[in-house]
Amino acid sequence: MTIATINPATGETLAVYPAMSDAEVDARLDRAVGAARGFGRSGFADRAAVLVRVAELLEARLDEIAALVTLEMGKTLAASRNEVDKCARTCRWYAAEAPRLLADETVDAAAVGADRAFVAYQPLGVILAVMPWNLPIWQVIRYAAPSFMAGNVTLLKHADNVPRCAELLEELFARAGAPDGVFQHLRVETEAVDALIRDPRVSAVMFTGGSTAGMAVAAAAGASLKKSVLELGGSDPFVVMPSADLDAAAEVGVRSRCIINGQSCIAAKRFIVHDAVYDAFRDRFVDRMAAQRLGDPSEATTDIGPLARERGRVHVEALVSDAVGKGARVLCGAERPDRPGWFTPATAIEGVGAGMAIHREEAFGPVAALYRVPDLDSAFRVANDTPYGLGAVLWSADPSEQKRAVTEIDAGSVTVNGMTISYPELPFGGVKASGYGRELGSVGIREFCNVKAVWIGAGSD
Repeated sequence: MTIATINPATGETLAVYPAMSDAEVDARLDRAVGAARGFGRSGFADRAAVLVRVAELLEARLDEIAALVTLEMGKTLAASRNEVDKCARTCRWYAAEAPRLLADETVDAAAVGADRAFVAYQPLGVILAVMPWNLPIWQVIRYAAPSFMAGNVTLLKHADNVPRCAELLEELFARAGAPDGVFQHLRVETEAVDALIRDPRVSAVMFTGGSTAGMAVAAAAGASLKKSVLELGGSDPFVVMPSADLDAAAEVGVRSRCIINGQSCIAAKRFIVHDAVYDAFRDRFVDRMAAQRLGDPSEATTDIGPLARERGRVHVEALVSDAVGKGARVLCGAERPDRPGWFTPATAIEGVGAGMAIHREEAFGPVAALYRVPDLDSAFRVANDTPYGLGAVLWSADPSEQKRAVTEIDAGSVTVNGMTISYPELPFGGVKASGYGRELGSVGIREFCNVKAVWIGAGSD
C-alpha cells in the first residue's frame, strides 16, 4: 500500500514516503519501552507543562497546520482551523484536570478490614494508537492528551494518506519537551498492525476506524490478552418530532450531515421524521442541502470539499445507486461533478427502506437518507435498526419524548435539540458495531490505566 500525500481536490500525488524498515520500527519500540519506565513515574506538573506547550504550538501554528490538514484530506480550511483549535483546548483541559481525574480514591478502610484502602490509577505503558484520516489531528489528540497525562507512551500508526500529519504530531510533542520516545509515529503499512498489536512491548491498543478493521484489531488484542478501545463507524439517527423547531432542526441537520465533507462518524446520516412535519422539514432540509457549495477546500466560499479517497466516493455513489434502484427517490445532488478530484455533492434521498444497503451501512459522504414515520415508537424502531450505535439526535420540545430518547435509543450518546459533538468533558464512544470503551471525560483518561486496589493493614507506616 502506498504511503503518500495525495491532494483529494485534484487527485495529484504530492509526495511518496517509504515505509520504515523493520529495524527502524524495532528501534522505536525499544525506545518507547525505555521511555515508559521513567515517564510513568513522572509527576502531573511535568506532564501538564508539556501538554500546555503542545497547545501553545497548535495555536501559534494554527494556519499552517490547518492548511496541511486540508491538503492531505480535503476538508475546508474553516473546518481544519476548528479542528486544530479544539485540539489546543482539549490539551489545556486535560493538563488542568488530570490530577483531579486520576487522584487516588479513598474507600471505607474499616469495611475491608484495613488501616487504609484506596484505588490508584497508574499507566499501562506503551499504547499503540491506530488512527484514521478524517480528523487527522483531533483523533490523535483526543486519545493522546488524556493518555499522556496518565503517564502512557504512544506509538502512532496513522492513516496512510496523512503521513505529513503524523510527522507533524511527533514534532509537536518533541518541540513541547516530551521526553525522547514518549510520542513516536510509525510509518508502516496497514498490514503491519497485527504484528505490532501482538508485540510484547505494546501494552494496549486504541483504534478508530471502520468496523471490519476494528474486528481485526480486537481479535489481535484479544489473542494477546491486551486492553483495546475501539471507536468505530456510525449511522446516526436524527429524529424530528412535531414539536421541533423545524428551521433550526433543518439547519443543524445539514451542518451535521455535511461536516468534514460528510466524513464524520458521529454525523447525522438517517433523518427520521414524523409524518405530521415530514413535508415541511424535508423542504427546508433539501433547500439547504442543495445550497451547499462544492469546491476547492482552500477557498473561503466552499462548503463541501472532496472526499478524502477515491474509493470512498465510489462507495457512496454505490449506496445511492442501490437505493434508487430499489425505489428511493433523489431529492437533490447525486450527480458526479465534471471536475478533477474526488468530489460528490450534498445529496438527499427519500423512500429509504430496510432492503437498501444505505439503511444498514455507513454513508461516509454528504448523503442524507430521509424516512417518514407515523409516531415515536416507529421512529425509535428505525433509529435502532442498524448495526451501529455511536450517536443519536432527537429534535423535540416534549420532555417525555426527550426522556424516552435517552432511555430507548441504542447509542453511546444522545443529543436533544442540537448536534452530536465530542467534548473533553464528556465520554465518547459507542455500542454494538460502533465499538467499545470510551475516549474523553473521566472515563476516557482511565481507559488506559491500571486501576489498582490498594489495601494497607494496621501497623504500616
